[in-house]
Amino acid sequence: MTIHAADPISRAGVLSQLRQFPEIALADDDTPQQDGGQVALLLSCTVDKTVLLSLRRLVLAGDVRAVLVVDRMREADLLDVAGCGVTSIVWRREATPARLLRAILATHRGNGDLPADLLGTLITRVGRLQNSSPGPAGHAPVGMAPREVDILRLVAEGLGTGEIAVKLAYSERTVKNVLHNLTSRLQLRNRAHAVAYAVRAGYI
Repeated sequence: MTIHAADPISRAGVLSQLRQFPEIALADDDTPQQDGGQVALLLSCTVDKTVLLSLRRLVLAGDVRAVLVVDRMREADLLDVAGCGVTSIVWRREATPARLLRAILATHRGNGDLPADLLGTLITRVGRLQNSSPGPAGHAPVGMAPREVDILRLVAEGLGTGEIAVKLAYSERTVKNVLHNLTSRLQLRNRAHAVAYAVRAGYI
């Protein structure tokens, strides 16, 4: 994975936190490598045009999935960040080594990882868009099975795969398979995108 920060001190700090984890292969410089499934971590104080441009460049440079570590974010920025292909966001105040590892591994698997408060904001934001901009007439949403809706409701509440499995008496493999099949069928990028779709379609 690669680490991108505006200043060398911040980058060095993240590197020192992540070097303890043998499951993460860290690049030696800021140049994205063209290997499949790479994760790029971008550290920033806030979200502005420069950050959005950097995120787009990183994701479009190859098969790269992005993690954003940020101090603060306006509600209006959330959909822009998601539109750049970001699958995980970590608040900088919560960016312990263990928290970063969780986000990086989830992103590498294609699952994504959002703080519970941001996931709630995303649901509210998409709901407002749905109310103010209904979809084109004649374009009904693709149906979702009750099991898929049940799982997405729990994802929206911030539960992880293991917690969802316990809550619904499924195996973790079943939960992962349901989410994978759903996102593949509807061509959704990640869990957050699936929740947003479910909100817009009126399932949640």
